[in-house]
Amino acid sequence: MWAEPFVHPALFYRGDGEYVSATTAFVLEGLAAGEPVAVSVPPRNLALIEAALGDQAKDVLLLDMTKAGRNPGRIIPGVLRAFADRHPDQHVRIIGEPIWPGRTATEYPACAQHEALINLSFTGRRVTILCPYDLDGLTEEVIREAARTHPVLRDATGEWASDDYAPELVVDGHNRPLGEPEKFVSLSFDHTNLSAVRGLAAREAIAAGFQGDRLDDIRLAVAELGANSLDHGGGSGVLRVWIEDDRLVCEVSDSGHITDPLVGRRPVDPRDAGSRGLLIVNLLSDLVRLHTREGATTVRAYFDLP
Repeated sequence: MWAEPFVHPALFYRGDGEYVSATTAFVLEGLAAGEPVAVSVPPRNLALIEAALGDQAKDVLLLDMTKAGRNPGRIIPGVLRAFADRHPDQHVRIIGEPIWPGRTATEYPACAQHEALINLSFTGRRVTILCPYDLDGLTEEVIREAARTHPVLRDATGEWASDDYAPELVVDGHNRPLGEPEKFVSLSFDHTNLSAVRGLAAREAIAAGFQGDRLDDIRLAVAELGANSLDHGGGSGVLRVWIEDDRLVCEVSDSGHITDPLVGRRPVDPRDAGSRGLLIVNLLSDLVRLHTREGATTVRAYFDLP
C-alpha cells in the first residue's frame, strides 16, 4: 500500500481488547511471513502481548520499554537499530511504545523528538515500526503530535495517511531553552581542567548516593560532554550539577551548534576509532534533554537517584 519501504504507523487504541487485537495481529503477520519481530512496550502491555501469543511468544524478542527505552534518546541506537541491523537482508517488524501514561512533562519532549527522528533514521530501510498510543490515558496534545510524527495512522476501524505529518515541526518545536534550576554547583572549563569536570560530577554523584558502575557511568557521560565542548563547542564550556525530581542532573553548555538531528542516535561499530560523544551519553543516561541554536548548545543528562 505504501511506496516507501519504511512504514511507521501510529496505533490509536482504547482498552486492552483493542490493544491486544492490533498488536498480536501485527506480530503474527510478521511471523507468518518469516520476518524477525521485536516488541518493546511497558511491562503491563508486554505481559498482555506475551500471553496472547502463547507458544509463539518464544519467536519474538520481548523488551521492557521502561528499561530499554528509559531514555528516549537511547531507543533508536539501543533498541530499534540494534534489532533491525541484525537482520539487514530481511524486512523487520517492531512494536515500540515509547510514550505511555506516566511519562513526565520533562521526559515528553524527548519522546516526541524521538518519534519524529525515527522517520529520518529509517528512511529507505525495510522496516515497519508500529507505535501504540493510549487514547484514554494520553493527552490531546500527545495524540496531535503523534499525527505529526507518523505518516500512517491506525485505529480499530482501519488505516489512513496522516494529513498532519510534519516530523520536522516536532523536532524544532521541542528545541526550546531549558528551565533554570533553583540551586546548583558549577564549573567553567577548558582544555586545562577537563579532569575537574569529572571530579565535580563524581563528588556530587557520591553525595547523592551513587556508587560502583553507576558512578562510573556518570563520570564517563560527563567526560564525553566535556570533550565534545572542547572539540566542537568552541574549546570551553560550563558544567552545572543539581538534584531535580529524584534525579541527578549534569548539564554542559558551550558555544557550539548541533546541526545533525541524529547526532548521538547512530550506532557506532566498536572497531571504529574516535569519540562516541552523545551516543555514550544517550546509552548511559536515564534521560537526555538538549537545546541547540547558533552559538549555544546545552545538554542535560539525568540519572535516577539510587
